[in-house]
Amino acid sequence: MPALAQPRGTAVSQLRLEQADDGIYLSAQVQFELPALVEEVLDKGIAIYFVAEAELFRERWYWTDLKVAQATRHMRLAYQPLTRRWRLNVSPVPITNAGFGVSLNQNFDTLEDALESVRRVGRLRLGDIAEIGDDHVHPVSFRFRLDTSQLPRPFQIGVVGQADWNIAAERSARLPLEKAK
Repeated sequence: MPALAQPRGTAVSQLRLEQADDGIYLSAQVQFELPALVEEVLDKGIAIYFVAEAELFRERWYWTDLKVAQATRHMRLAYQPLTRRWRLNVSPVPITNAGFGVSLNQNFDTLEDALESVRRVGRLRLGDIAEIGDDHVHPVSFRFRLDTSQLPRPFQIGVVGQADWNIAAERSARLPLEKAK
């Protein structure tokens, strides 16, 4: 597949499709640098949100490919000024102010450690092998982006037209289905 134009060096460097006993999983590695403006907002205690989305297709010769599975992972990164630690919440559903719902929470001592965890999207469950089929190669589409729609309203207005807030990467590939180790 041809490479899509990625803003400011943002790219998906690795994609891997694994078959385990309980389903099909996608792992990805995203490369990006956090702009100084976004880092400044984080230092003030305002959370930023990332979204990773994956779609798995079954190839058809007579029509467009059939989407057989999709999954989304939402990540909320925030600085906790009282503890001087970074908190990352990971959830399969959007994280709202009403509560975190069912989410995995991790704490980090440095921003770089927290970003390393955001950059590494591991074992995103796409579905059961019975739903997906037993083909050996599957077309996969993976998207990663900074979700500015969940920022506080004043920041959403100020984000329009600023390239610093445009962190996004997309990659489509035909991936072999590997057995999990």
